[in-house]
Amino acid sequence: MVFQVGTVSVPSPPANGPDALLITASELLGWRRRLLALGGDAAAFDWLLDVGAGLRWSQLQALWCHPEAEVRLQGSLEALEALWRRHLDSHEPLQYLVGRCPWRDLELPVAPGVLIPRQETELLVDLALSLWPSARPEARWADLGTGSGCLAIALARSLPVSRGFAVEASPEAFAQAGANLTRWDLQHRITLLAGDWWQPLAPWWGGLDLVVSNPPYIPSATLAGLDPVVREHEPRQALDGGPDGLVAIRSIVAGSSRGLAPGGLLLLEHHHDQSEAVAALLRAAGLDRLAVHADLEGRARFASGWRPGGR
Repeated sequence: MVFQVGTVSVPSPPANGPDALLITASELLGWRRRLLALGGDAAAFDWLLDVGAGLRWSQLQALWCHPEAEVRLQGSLEALEALWRRHLDSHEPLQYLVGRCPWRDLELPVAPGVLIPRQETELLVDLALSLWPSARPEARWADLGTGSGCLAIALARSLPVSRGFAVEASPEAFAQAGANLTRWDLQHRITLLAGDWWQPLAPWWGGLDLVVSNPPYIPSATLAGLDPVVREHEPRQALDGGPDGLVAIRSIVAGSSRGLAPGGLLLLEHHHDQSEAVAALLRAAGLDRLAVHADLEGRARFASGWRPGGR
């Protein structure tokens, strides 16, 4: 189905459920202006229109030039307005209110108690695949602190004959990761383990070819200055990296020399100002071929190191 926007044909989102709504562009844009006048960020509101109502950002932009066009939304304006007002009043993340978060080519279910996947973390998957070109197709990998399972799911889909492990200490996140693995029919290819970092992987120590992690790395004193959407609602366990932000990273790096297979790769996300400290930890653990990798804004955000030996 398409709807006509002036002389431009734009794919329409499918009409799903009894709350689907047909509305003119001018009515929709007027409603949008009224709700944005209540407060909040326009980009966040447009995200809600995209994920909550099926109106893509490119479609929204086209409507400004063609106010006479009709738009079919997946939900009612009343339901969307209720979510927006709740977001403004309580600072609840829209991802929790909608119940899902687009990430790479996935739309991941998320809920309170589970860290919301960030766009920059998508690069961990790209880095792993680009740094690890000679890996055996059946190689073993692990995701430490899997949260929603986003990294594990993406790696498994990119490495279809590999064996993966996803480790998570939080009961809420463990349950969400399990549900998400089942959603993508990966529960037989990824073993979900409860516990901290390397400990649940003890039976496979020395045999892991790739280990990735997006651990908590925000210094404890910095948490108070975070946006209330993050500070008041996302799990502290997934954010708080201790006094210097490096407590979890120290544990992960310290276990790498016995957890990784010879020639295995460790790839970490860290705070934008921790690059030198993380490199020092990797070096002290005996890893070599150390490298720093930039995020989407060009800031040092990732670190990699290899256990000597192997291929």
